[in-house]
Amino acid sequence: MINILRPVLELTVVIPGLLLAYLPLNSSLRYSVRKLFGWLLLPSLGLCIAGGFFCYHVRISSAPFLLILTTGAIAIYMISLPVSIWKSGSIALAVCAVFACLNSISRAINAVMISESNLYGHELWFQIPAGLLYNGFCWLFVLLAWYPATHSVHDMAEDENLAQTWYVFWILPLVFIGLNLFMVPRYKGTLYSGRILKGYIIISLTLLLILCLFYTMFLLIADSLNKNAKLQQENHLLNMQQTRYDNLCTAIEETRHARHDMRHHFHQLSTMAENGDLEGIREYLSLTGSRIPSLDMHFCENRAADGVAGYYCELAHRSGIPFQAQMDLPAKVPVDEIDMCLVLSNLLENALEASQKTSPSRRHIKITAYLYAEHLILIQVSNPYDGEIREKNGIFQSSKRKGNGIGLQSVRRICEKNGGADSFTYKDGIFTAKVMLHD
Repeated sequence: MINILRPVLELTVVIPGLLLAYLPLNSSLRYSVRKLFGWLLLPSLGLCIAGGFFCYHVRISSAPFLLILTTGAIAIYMISLPVSIWKSGSIALAVCAVFACLNSISRAINAVMISESNLYGHELWFQIPAGLLYNGFCWLFVLLAWYPATHSVHDMAEDENLAQTWYVFWILPLVFIGLNLFMVPRYKGTLYSGRILKGYIIISLTLLLILCLFYTMFLLIADSLNKNAKLQQENHLLNMQQTRYDNLCTAIEETRHARHDMRHHFHQLSTMAENGDLEGIREYLSLTGSRIPSLDMHFCENRAADGVAGYYCELAHRSGIPFQAQMDLPAKVPVDEIDMCLVLSNLLENALEASQKTSPSRRHIKITAYLYAEHLILIQVSNPYDGEIREKNGIFQSSKRKGNGIGLQSVRRICEKNGGADSFTYKDGIFTAKVMLHD
């Protein structure tokens, strides 16, 4: 009767596989851990046991049932995560590739056990010791990968700058899954000959080591790309501040010239007044007034936020978009300035692009930002929009490309990282973004 455990052990590897797949995206769960445990892990365990019983009584291999169970688990896994299919699918395939290598190693160990007992002609499943060892290998790998999965892989998965590279990662796990499936002998007895078994063991271990090496290299490359992306973001913010500084210098210089020419203007106006040329005075005042630079470009005491607001204010004015800003941010804010500026730039970038697509009479951008209770930064940006705003499962879809909108997703990631909150609403042709950043 104990032999009934053999197919059950082959199927229960789905449980550590699911756990390992969730670790990198534990902060992106659409449902609570308790709900996932009740809705996914417990039913999966029940299906594994029921499937094992069925396979044992019918005397069929557990492989078809394992394939169906794994496919269903991956589908539910991808649905339960509000991330792109590239990310969730890549992580799921990565776990499957590792477990496929562990399966090959366990199959080799099982072959050694069976060859020694000379029972291979009648066996459909792993020996119970081999099945336990297979499960042990899977759980051991989960424990070994726990820290990298919740830190390095987690940081990579949360980084929106790598959104366009995930499709490449699908290839590697698929290749290794295919290699392990190709290694399965067509006839079971083939595996139990000495030379083939030794080669099988060596190849299985080599594939696992190479796969782990490739994963490590990918993480290192992703980390390098992430650092480069952050440097680019910082450089972009610095360029904004430099542009802001240049605009202020230009405005100051133009003001100096205007002051220098003021006496000449007064003389001209006096002469026109003496001649009774009222129409000439109006035209002259209109022309002169248009040349006087506006110095209404100081928004707040925080230089970084002021630079971002000034940069997009200039872009808005070039596009004929009214820009209204009410910002009361101190020189030193309680949150990370880079994160705050990334939120501001993403929101203003989206507002600018949306306003440019509307009719000139409807165009406007309004931003408010202030410090609340000495540890909260509250930001609100509103703008008109035309057309349809696509939203799927609470995630806004990009209007420029197929897939999720990276800008708003980046804002949400920053809010989650800082323990803040965000709210995006759209009604009567007005899109409003509200963000709270916590220290």
